[in-house]
Amino acid sequence: MLTKRIIPCLDVKDGKVVKGINFKDLKDIGSPAELAKAYEAQGADEVTFLDISASLESRGTMLDLVSETAKSLFVPLCVGGGIRTFEDMRDALNAGADKVSVNSAAVSNPGMITECAERFGRQCVIVAIDAKKTDNGWTVWTHGGTKDTGLDVIEWAKKVEELGAGEILLTSMDADGVKTGYDIPLTAAVADAVSIPVIASGGCGSIEHIYEVFTKTNAAAALAASIFHYNECTVADVKQYLRDRGVSVR
Repeated sequence: MLTKRIIPCLDVKDGKVVKGINFKDLKDIGSPAELAKAYEAQGADEVTFLDISASLESRGTMLDLVSETAKSLFVPLCVGGGIRTFEDMRDALNAGADKVSVNSAAVSNPGMITECAERFGRQCVIVAIDAKKTDNGWTVWTHGGTKDTGLDVIEWAKKVEELGAGEILLTSMDADGVKTGYDIPLTAAVADAVSIPVIASGGCGSIEHIYEVFTKTNAAAALAASIFHYNECTVADVKQYLRDRGVSVR
């Protein structure tokens, strides 16, 4: 059995880590560099840095902030938000990112996924999918969760795997920030449809929710924010809880 990864998420706006509900009502949490270092010390397998307003504001990622966050980290750093071109991905990697997450630009220019995978390696290319439930499935949303593309999430997940994505960062917009648990049907459906790793995101409110997503779906990793930002538990607490219940973690 592959070991499961625990990934704290830093949603960054105006240079600060923020947390909201359903992508709205954002509150300041602190400095990305300081929080990243603290989570690494707790045993995080990776840290994800998402510049959540970059695409909406039609600008690039804050690379100076990425550099500052990356220079004190030894675990992989995934960076996303405002990645619109091959050059943007290259710049993020040069700034210290180990992986780069792309969402809006992947939808508008799917060929970018292949170009980046061929140049940098699949392992560097993460496609983020923000999913919202519909009457008969889920659709893909872009631009910080403000634009419904009409694309079916399962079909898009299969497509990005074909194009060369190394992983999928799957966020349930319906569950985001409400702390009632990951969207199990969504995560299970996507993880079963592809062979690349799927990172579950959106809705984690307790250690039990992480256990649930690992035992009820084939998710390879769990992304969480609130439970770590508000000191409800540490990454080490999560890993011990999972180990005690037979889930293999790093």
